[in-house]
Amino acid sequence: MSSSPADAVSRQEFDAIFAAVRTWGRWTPADRGAWNRVTPEHVRRAAGLVRSGTAVPLGLPWDTRPGPDNPRPALHHMTDLGDVEAPEPATYKDFLAADYHGKAVSHLDALSHVAYEGRLYDGRPAREAVGSGGARFGSVAALGPLVTKGVLLDLPAVHGADWLEPGHPVHARDVVAAERALGVTIDEGCAVLLRTGRFRRSRELGAWDSGAASAGFHVDAVPLLAERAIALLGGDGDSDLRPSPVEGVHSPVHALAVAAMGVPLLDNLDLEALSAACAGADRHEFMIVVAPLNVPGGTGSPVDPVAVL
Repeated sequence: MSSSPADAVSRQEFDAIFAAVRTWGRWTPADRGAWNRVTPEHVRRAAGLVRSGTAVPLGLPWDTRPGPDNPRPALHHMTDLGDVEAPEPATYKDFLAADYHGKAVSHLDALSHVAYEGRLYDGRPAREAVGSGGARFGSVAALGPLVTKGVLLDLPAVHGADWLEPGHPVHARDVVAAERALGVTIDEGCAVLLRTGRFRRSRELGAWDSGAASAGFHVDAVPLLAERAIALLGGDGDSDLRPSPVEGVHSPVHALAVAAMGVPLLDNLDLEALSAACAGADRHEFMIVVAPLNVPGGTGSPVDPVAVL
């Protein structure tokens, strides 16, 4: 099922949702946003979910190949082949770089990444907070690491399918149905990961421009996630339904989660191994560890989160 005219949301309706889920002025420090919800008790709860000790990495391989979903490939080249320094021991060094805010690198969006109507999270004017030297508010360096309970909403598994087709909307009612089918509960301080089967589809059918068409959350799911008081949202896409159901807002879930709710986003995770591990363990809750790079002024970071069952 792809989105239909019935899924359309007016700008006025969107602005009302934005105002309803906004948490501006709630936390100190503000640029950690919803990560302030995660207390030592949440970490201990997450550790209690570890039973088998199986660790599942969620990051994609570093992708240096151009494609329809990777117009700006990451860079990787050698800088030392053991022939530059003194003879022993030989050393080998390489260089990495990426324009990571896209569809090909697993990354975390910090609170300085998204502004709506000129304002970042907590109402900070974007032009004052972010400049050529980076972000002075909402930097990824302000977030630090996160350890909390993770929930996998494996929608293809719920529907008995291999994947959701691009353009398939995930509504609030679908989230509730997935909780029931998978035996999970989204609650305060947890990380919600949406599997659409994007990478299984691309491996079997070939890559496509997921910036133009992707399965993702419809905006009507966001008030439910806000009510549940989540700390982190992510998936194998970028959480947004594309094409957008909101005219004039190309990434409405980004605007609602990051700019209104202060919830960082994890984009482009490979959730296929986690899907298999959760199915094998017959549970879709786990401990998740997210450790972004400590980049002062950074609007996000490449990241390889780990789920531990």
